[in-house]
Amino acid sequence: MARAITIIENEIEGYEDILLQLEFSTYVPVIGITGPPGAGKSTLVNGLIKNLLTKLKPNSKGIGVISVDPSSPIHQGAILGDRLRMNEHFNNEQVFIRSLATRGALGGLSAKTIEVVELMRSFGFDYILVETVGVGQSEVEIAGLADITLLVLTPESGDDIQVMKSGVMEVADIFVVNKADRDGADEFAKNIVQMMPTKETKDFHPIAIKTVATQNEGIDKLVDTIGSHLKKMPKEKTSYLWTEKAYQLILKKKMQNIHKTDLKKAVEAEMKKNPSLNIYRFANNY
Repeated sequence: MARAITIIENEIEGYEDILLQLEFSTYVPVIGITGPPGAGKSTLVNGLIKNLLTKLKPNSKGIGVISVDPSSPIHQGAILGDRLRMNEHFNNEQVFIRSLATRGALGGLSAKTIEVVELMRSFGFDYILVETVGVGQSEVEIAGLADITLLVLTPESGDDIQVMKSGVMEVADIFVVNKADRDGADEFAKNIVQMMPTKETKDFHPIAIKTVATQNEGIDKLVDTIGSHLKKMPKEKTSYLWTEKAYQLILKKKMQNIHKTDLKKAVEAEMKKNPSLNIYRFANNY
């Protein structure tokens, strides 16, 4: 699987054949973890892994983890900083951890996250956890990938909420108030759901869970809440997820022959002909 991910991520010859041949025999829930930098996402993921491992049945396929890291400005690979918090699971045969570099992609995900998640789903993991890079409002992409989206915040997240209010706040299924041993955590947890517009339905509504990930506090309740939400997930969410995935894949397919270097040359050539370039007309005819 690790080799297949490398082939897919780097679009090595034959990667499309791998994707076209994927088969899915079991349902694998995908849990997205997002939030601002410093909220404790990686430490929370570490706690989730530890808790979920205790619930696995014998001979299970285990847990897959995708950690989306910022790209190195030198080699464009993942910086791997988040994996330091998960080092106790590196040698566990029931845990597969893979870092993906954003490589300039916005929205907190790598450009190949959908494909890699689908590949991992085909291996029949019990759970797949996807931790985003933590960039703020544009991280709504995770809602189109994950069955359940956790938004990790801290009691000091007031300014971050203003940034994210019209974005990822609206698509979160579970608000996780991490570092809840700090002052103001109780009031913050109480107010956070009330102050934000939600996609609440009769059987499915967001909830705030307090955790202290470094002490493994609140993780049991969080895992139980995730399980409850997965059981109640409305059918329209499933169709929404597939629509979003298909849209992103079709978009990438349509754009695969558009390269910025070629586009820049075309723009420069057009500017020589017409200095007062109408960029809309240019784009419409490109």
